[in-house]
Amino acid sequence: MEGIRQLPHHLSPPPLTGKCSTLGKTSPSHQSIRVVQSQYKPIAKLEFSPSKSAIKVHFLTKNKGLGHSSFSSGPPRAGWFLGLGEKKKNITELPEIVKAGDPVLHEPAREVRPDEIGSERIQKIIDDMVKVMRAAPGVGLAAPQIGVPLKIIVLEDTEEYIGYAPKEETKAQNRQPFDLLASVIINPNLQKKGNKSALFFEGCLSVDGFRGMVERFLEVEVTGLDRYGQPITVVASGWQARILQHECDHLEGTLYVDKMIKRTFRTVENLQLPLANGCPKLGVR
Repeated sequence: MEGIRQLPHHLSPPPLTGKCSTLGKTSPSHQSIRVVQSQYKPIAKLEFSPSKSAIKVHFLTKNKGLGHSSFSSGPPRAGWFLGLGEKKKNITELPEIVKAGDPVLHEPAREVRPDEIGSERIQKIIDDMVKVMRAAPGVGLAAPQIGVPLKIIVLEDTEEYIGYAPKEETKAQNRQPFDLLASVIINPNLQKKGNKSALFFEGCLSVDGFRGMVERFLEVEVTGLDRYGQPITVVASGWQARILQHECDHLEGTLYVDKMIKRTFRTVENLQLPLANGCPKLGVR
């Protein structure tokens, strides 16, 4: 997945409210972890309970009443969920990102069997996904995007990536860092929480150079397994919820262009142009 583009003031949506965090690296001995995000800096409270086998992660949001923000009109970036940094160099022997048109992106992936999760093959796929995502650089990637038809997603957003975007933009988006270590999800099952939604431009590393407006739910819950095969539940709002929906769509053979409002489709260079008459407004619905 790629990173949200900078929008001019006349296209600026009402912000998605959300202060989000994730938890640190989980090993098989870590049984139950809860992470709570403060307004600006994450405050982690770790609770280990031998009687529980599931990990639960909450991306909590707070409405701070942010208004419209004047976004930078800098040069277009390559991606929608990109970290907005420079492409990493000297990365060798990594899978290439598969582009739209390859059947692997348009067909449902299969679930990973429990007995496969600890295998060298699956662990290497996860490691490769992380390396490819970081090399792009991006903040999310699904296994089909490297040609692997399995239900695995990885997600990561860092202070470094966020630092490349204008502060006004990240403040309006309530964009906060969340680390990779609890964001490897195998066989994710996504459910909406509530009916509120928002419209934003999206792009994709597999459909490079284009954008389109997509409506997404503001809050979701994702259950699945971590890379050790332990149950995990992620409750996410705003920015993180959108990333999760985008990546889970990949596992069903769906690209953002299959869900976008078609008349908003445009090149990156034209992203700052006004919407055509009759198009819905950006922001929370």
